[in-house]
Amino acid sequence: MISRLRGIPVSRSVEGLVLDVNGVGYLVAASSAALRRANGSGELVVETYLHVREDALQLYGFADAAERELFTQLLTVNGIGPKVALAIVSGSATADLRRAIAREDAARFQAIPGIGKKTAERIVLELKGKLGAEDLAPVAASGTDEHVTAREALVELGYSLGEAEQALAAVDAELPPQERVRLALKAAA
Repeated sequence: MISRLRGIPVSRSVEGLVLDVNGVGYLVAASSAALRRANGSGELVVETYLHVREDALQLYGFADAAERELFTQLLTVNGIGPKVALAIVSGSATADLRRAIAREDAARFQAIPGIGKKTAERIVLELKGKLGAEDLAPVAASGTDEHVTAREALVELGYSLGEAEQALAAVDAELPPQERVRLALKAAA
């Protein structure tokens, strides 16, 4: 199995990122964090997962091992394939997704295109028991709680769940909920 590649990003396409490793170009369907690292970088290290099907071998690339681990855990959920798992991992920080699972926040997953209510609930149900102790530890006033507060405020203002998540993804996650909502509303105007 190919678990890591180090090379120079040479191109991007709809299918992913082409990474030149000693003269061999590997096409890697990369997470958004890995794609951000590829911008303007001379050399890039990508943690990878090789997905094997009867008709294809596909490489998926991640910014770090934690993203790859969450991706492989998502693949164990019934009905989740590699493209949907990559969309989930690309949608938010790995730690935030793990906390959402630990807190049974299925709405966080419903905001991702291609994930319905039942699939989101299945993700939470099936992965909650697979999380480590650090993910289950209570976190007082964490970024995830503030994210949920900001998301609920936007929903109360008439945004759909998906629109609220997209709007919040465009603002700084370190800001307090009120400021996130204000900036999301300003960007939408």
